[in-house]
Amino acid sequence: MKRRGSGPKPSRTPDDNQVVYSSAQWATLESLRARALKVINALNGWTQTALIHGSVARGDVDDKSDVDVLIPSDVNTQLVEATLENAGFNIFSKEIAQATPSHSPKAHLQLDAEQTTSVTVPLTPFRSLELEFYAFGGKMTFAELKAGTRTPGCTKKLVLIEPTPKGHLESPVIGRESEVARLLGASLAIVKERVRVLTRRDTVGRTGMYLRIPVRDGESFEEVLRTRVDSDPALRRTLRGRS
Repeated sequence: MKRRGSGPKPSRTPDDNQVVYSSAQWATLESLRARALKVINALNGWTQTALIHGSVARGDVDDKSDVDVLIPSDVNTQLVEATLENAGFNIFSKEIAQATPSHSPKAHLQLDAEQTTSVTVPLTPFRSLELEFYAFGGKMTFAELKAGTRTPGCTKKLVLIEPTPKGHLESPVIGRESEVARLLGASLAIVKERVRVLTRRDTVGRTGMYLRIPVRDGESFEEVLRTRVDSDPALRRTLRGRS
């Protein structure tokens, strides 16, 4: 998973901002979405359940934007790897990541050397708030992606992005949590959690992932996770609670 310093600061401006995309930005969005379609289409049995999330779903892309694909249910990662490789993708790196001891550990498969295209699979079932995390940032299905729609979502700067025909409207999340939750079709709990986490990160700095474990060629995510469970009581409790 890509790492980029301490991250952007949350926005506290009360003003709305209309953003008009340049022809270059529309072209970048089209290119990123074509890559996302190729990845999701290759996922075969998971094509209809896979999600694209983040700026590619919202539309507010730039030259640093990534293609992030999620299979939202825990499935056999070896089958996912084999499916991608049979479709012609190379898997450049693999990693298990866990945000906190209480979060589901996730498998990350990077599909290019630049780490700009990834597929994520939860290694235990998501809790409802974990799944809603993707709604907060903006998510869409394969069908919506093919149709060329864009979806509202929030950035790490706590700015709400609402697509418009010429670009998007930006407005602050802080102070409008209930309204933002209704617009995103998400719970107020996830909006409040993201505000808490991202404003705390701005105050005390990024604390990083609780767990990052590289997975070598020839190893499966599941076997590496089982090995780690033997020496990590917190992880063992999380997995026991999700079984």
